[in-house]
Amino acid sequence: MLAVTCTSQSADDPLSGLTVGERPDPTVPDGWVRVTVKAAALNHHDLWSLKGVGLAADKLPMVLGCDGAGVLDDGTEVVVHAVVTSPAWTGDDTLDPKRTLLSELHDGTLAEQVVVPARNVLPKPKDLTWEQAACLPTAWLTAYRMLFTHSGAKPGQTVLVQGAGGGVATAAIALARQAGLTVWATSRDEDKRSKALEIGAHEVFETGARLPAKVDAVLETVGKATWSHSMRALRPGGTLVVSGATTGPDPSADLNRLFFLQLRVVGSTMGTRQEFGDLLSFCGATGLRPLIDDVRPLADARASFERLAEGTVVGKLVLTT
Repeated sequence: MLAVTCTSQSADDPLSGLTVGERPDPTVPDGWVRVTVKAAALNHHDLWSLKGVGLAADKLPMVLGCDGAGVLDDGTEVVVHAVVTSPAWTGDDTLDPKRTLLSELHDGTLAEQVVVPARNVLPKPKDLTWEQAACLPTAWLTAYRMLFTHSGAKPGQTVLVQGAGGGVATAAIALARQAGLTVWATSRDEDKRSKALEIGAHEVFETGARLPAKVDAVLETVGKATWSHSMRALRPGGTLVVSGATTGPDPSADLNRLFFLQLRVVGSTMGTRQEFGDLLSFCGATGLRPLIDDVRPLADARASFERLAEGTVVGKLVLTT
């Protein structure tokens, strides 16, 4: 089968370890299912794997990819949930200390076939295209959990999304607007600010700019470059939800502000199978669809990875088989 594989790792030149070529068809263990992939989407997780972060070198070669949608051997159309728990785990998927994401321990979705535990597939809503469905399992699920499980923001309140343009940020903007929240977004890039307005932001600002008022919640994926601004943006009692740190994980804690204003800082990662099902239902009920930046054949994956590495993407990059 054709697959996109991490064959070596380099922090300075991550794409040097990217291989697009033939791999053996996967075997299907007991309790697992084969998905013939119709579409898969890229995430920064794939780039980090190529840099040597989160993917152990002794697991190479590893097929990349967390996001995918396709067809089971019996013809059922499904979307893949990327969080793989240990077999006996019964609680919140994201809290299993032995959990992994596809492409960390088991081959991922950037291939013509992927095998996953049977519980890791959910029915694909019929009104979603393959490309749209493939965008949801990672960035959109992460944004959904940040917003609806952790932020505490209610319709009519204001949420600030830092770093508009990335997959999680664009998902958060669209989800928050659809849920009746006032949505503000920041970006250092004028084109990304304009796109944020198109997909649902009420107002946009340059990164670090003074805001018209304090906000009820901040959704943070940028890290060091925006952390101080995120803390200053919150009203007393507000909530900062963080699921990533693309500019580095070493911000000032700003402890005086944290305790004096009784702020909440909540970590969030991915989402549960139940939350993924809720997200699929939400998209079906509202007509909300993910923003797709570009669609290419799987064989052209390198071009998509180059764009991901450049940081010029607004929305999701999708590969089709």
